[in-house]
Amino acid sequence: MSQLSDRLIRLAPSATLAMSQKSSEMKAQGIDVINMSVGEPDFNTPEHIKEAGKKAIDENYSKYSPVPGYPALRNAISDKLKKENQLDYAPAEIIVGTGGKQGVCNSILALVNDGDEVIIPTPYWVSYPQMVKLAGGNPVIVKAGFDQNFKMTAAQLEAAITPKTKMLILCSPSNPTGSVYTREELDKLAEVIRRHEDLFVLSDEIYEHINYVGQNASIAACPGMKERTIICNGVSKAYAMTGWRLGWVAAPEWITKGINKLQGQYTSGTSSVSQMAAVEAYTGPQDCVAEMREAFRRRRDLIVELAKDIPGLEVNVPEGAFYLFPKCSSFFGKKDGARVISNTNDLAMYLLEVGHVATVGGDAFGDPECFRMSYATSDENIREALRRIKETLAKLK
Repeated sequence: MSQLSDRLIRLAPSATLAMSQKSSEMKAQGIDVINMSVGEPDFNTPEHIKEAGKKAIDENYSKYSPVPGYPALRNAISDKLKKENQLDYAPAEIIVGTGGKQGVCNSILALVNDGDEVIIPTPYWVSYPQMVKLAGGNPVIVKAGFDQNFKMTAAQLEAAITPKTKMLILCSPSNPTGSVYTREELDKLAEVIRRHEDLFVLSDEIYEHINYVGQNASIAACPGMKERTIICNGVSKAYAMTGWRLGWVAAPEWITKGINKLQGQYTSGTSSVSQMAAVEAYTGPQDCVAEMREAFRRRRDLIVELAKDIPGLEVNVPEGAFYLFPKCSSFFGKKDGARVISNTNDLAMYLLEVGHVATVGGDAFGDPECFRMSYATSDENIREALRRIKETLAKLK
């Protein structure tokens, strides 16, 4: 009989981490698996940022850091928001945490009460609904499928709002689809939000700089929305700093004070060394960001071209991030001998066990017709992975 808490039993494990673990286990057995399941840049952290981390160690940044983050980093983030996003946030409206994931979870825990509803467009990042459940809230899933380029409309948002609605979660550029909301689309969503008092937006902008269609638009910049928006961001994706575990939240001060109170009770301050490296990331040369973005753009073009050549897949063109989310429902019901593909999870497992390519089924992202591939890997791996996928799917009859 399980003695785990009810809140833990409510949670589902991360499907992306589960597939990555299974692929690692197969690799340990000597099987040549190409892992396209995890959203992690394959680049190393840029040298000038690593040097800042080393310098911080030499300068004995080894003590507890302030819960909301060092003033130098909060100032650097404030300057970044003003320069890049034309948004004015005082350092007191910014709080640093242990990764972008903690920033998202802290924001939900700080605002969502038991029974509150949180609107989440699908496809969504796997952790959003689980974090809402952890806070005692109810995820309200709004389908924004392949035919609408995976973006929720203002009409869909309006239809989903009830007196219990507390929050809308947006991710642009999107994980898992790579779709990007335009400023015009965000303006229309903002019109709806402004009509509903006490409705907030959590805007996950972690892929902000991996955007192939120009400057990223934030809903916080729409008229009347800064005081209703919680921006969650960090250094993981843009600066290839996933393991440094540093993210941040920018929001009205009463919200950041609430997050500070919460964070002070269970993690306290973020790694001092990581913070000093992040100061350099935001204040130092930005050439590395542009170089990585162009590499991702080239890989995007490559994987789209190769995936479109696979019979049975429907492919859109991602505008940001480093994921492809092709529609694969034409394979449902097909067989390879006694093995039947009934859903996306079956397909992802088939591709892993037969084709030796790790992907993630779309059910984990709230879309039962698609599956996710990360192209944050080399051109060589992309070519070989798509060759294997094409060959493996051709066995299904």
